[in-house]
Amino acid sequence: MRKNFGQNTWFYPLPVLIVGSYDEDEKADAMNAAWGGIYDRNHVILCLSAGHKTTQNIKAKGAFTVSFADAAHVVEADYVGLVSANKVDNKLEKAGFHTTRSQFVDAPIIEELPMTLECRLVKVNEDGNLIGEIVNISAEERILSEDGNIDPAKLQAISFDPVNNAYLKLGEKVGNAFGDGAALKE
Repeated sequence: MRKNFGQNTWFYPLPVLIVGSYDEDEKADAMNAAWGGIYDRNHVILCLSAGHKTTQNIKAKGAFTVSFADAAHVVEADYVGLVSANKVDNKLEKAGFHTTRSQFVDAPIIEELPMTLECRLVKVNEDGNLIGEIVNISAEERILSEDGNIDPAKLQAISFDPVNNAYLKLGEKVGNAFGDGAALKE
């Protein structure tokens, strides 16, 4: 038997994305955003309100970074989502985040978060969503597997649980994509 919950913004998993940008004075900013993801093969989409300082920065600079919040930085990641750079000038410093400039786009990389998508703004769609082209992905070597790829167990990315207002750690492998379903083919 199923229970009906009606209309809600519940979706699993919702990645905890930390979006980095520079303002007009080259000051780094970051915000926590759960409403975003892959838009196309090499593009991301972010559903951010127009009033966010980050949204204004991205439109002005034409670039942004997307880092995946990890289990080691839950408090910091939550904090940058709780406060606005429109009101808290030293938001990143209070979070304990440090940044370096991306080599590929005019946006900051948060040093504490081990995986970052470096993106160029392509367009703002009719709904106000930001669409960016991924021009580079950088990752700390500590989260790489022996074959040199991202190891989700080492990344320990977190997702947002909108039903229970919780963060959940990802990483356990339960199957093989593009392979396990072959057992059901005729």
